[in-house]
Amino acid sequence: MKDSAKKFVNNVGLDPRLLGMIGALVVLWVVFDLWTGGRFLTPRNLFNISVQTSSVAIMATGMVFVIVTRNIDLSVGSMLGFIGMTVAALQVHVLPEYLGLGNGSIWVIAVVAAVLMGLVIGGIQGWVVGYLTVPAFIVTLGGLLIFRGAMWWVTQGQTVAPLDPTFKLLGGGADGTLGEKLSWGFGLFASFVAVAMILMSRRRKSNHGFVVKPAWAEGTLIAIAVGLTLGFVWALNSYEIAGGARERVAEQRGLVLTDTLSLNHGVAIPVVILLLVTVGMTFISKRTRFGRYVYATGGNPEAAELSGINTRMLTVKVFALMGALTGLSAVVASARLGSVDVGLGTLDELRVIAAAVIGGTALAGGFGTIYGAVIGAAIMQTLQSGMASVGVDAPLQNMVVGFVLVLAVYVDIVYRRKVGV
Repeated sequence: MKDSAKKFVNNVGLDPRLLGMIGALVVLWVVFDLWTGGRFLTPRNLFNISVQTSSVAIMATGMVFVIVTRNIDLSVGSMLGFIGMTVAALQVHVLPEYLGLGNGSIWVIAVVAAVLMGLVIGGIQGWVVGYLTVPAFIVTLGGLLIFRGAMWWVTQGQTVAPLDPTFKLLGGGADGTLGEKLSWGFGLFASFVAVAMILMSRRRKSNHGFVVKPAWAEGTLIAIAVGLTLGFVWALNSYEIAGGARERVAEQRGLVLTDTLSLNHGVAIPVVILLLVTVGMTFISKRTRFGRYVYATGGNPEAAELSGINTRMLTVKVFALMGALTGLSAVVASARLGSVDVGLGTLDELRVIAAAVIGGTALAGGFGTIYGAVIGAAIMQTLQSGMASVGVDAPLQNMVVGFVLVLAVYVDIVYRRKVGV
């Protein structure tokens, strides 16, 4: 039985670590659902987990590149808070004076400003690491303290609210979703992309003379990908909008509100952003010269430099990319809350690093996957949400997360020794 299962996994071409992560996530879902008497695996809770995961997962995709190149970024949580506070002040106190309150371009300027701020800040930190050869741990630890303090000085510690209404849609909620019809369309499009990527990969391998999986194995992968995608959309489309939000959403969607009208959330905008980032980062890591250079440098920095790779500039680019993704994550996090206070982003740096490591990124450098980091972020958020739902105190939650992080690193070390990596 064991040999048959192993042969099936090998034929389908599934990564054992990926199976392990998915298995751990499923086990957590089942355990917490049984523990809460069926209240955990509900459309409402899955919707909330997907939205809460998005901010950390977006940054975790960038942290993969940072760790793969044998660096670390401890500043992302404070940077997120600083960017979030600055952009909030921009759209509440500055832009309305020049453009007028409620101007349609305010949210666009805020998003662009957030990404550009992150890009510049990350690039500066990368320059210090790459060209001044200051260890990344020290540079980003300094950034952690600097940005957290600078965040307070932006508004003298005052909470900034309310944010631009359109900007807040980027954080999810009843208004910030695709709705049922667009969600199904999104699910079908995502399924099409997944099928196309699997078939294109098979065609490339065949054209270059590599061994390809059996047709039934490819069919199994396609069925799993499509089934998971459409199942996820179905679950989120089952979450009904209730209360005062019904009238607002009905008006937004151009519907006549009646007692029999069924309004459901659908896929949240932060989840769409996360998916786009995941696809984009996966493409960069596997299909671009920059991505190949990142993994080559992480595998052997000396050999990479001798082969002509400008490892110093590569470091600048990796940290700049990390900063840009942090800026995007700041948009999602602040929009979800609808306001920004000095606590935004606290300890997010640890959650992001933990998500990447739990997702299989090697701290020694050279290996890491984007999808692994996203699953790692989902595991982290599931742990936190599950423990909160059963009444576990916050200090104990942090202790459990810390234990899981150490366990994940140990499992990764044992796995690498076993396969000889």
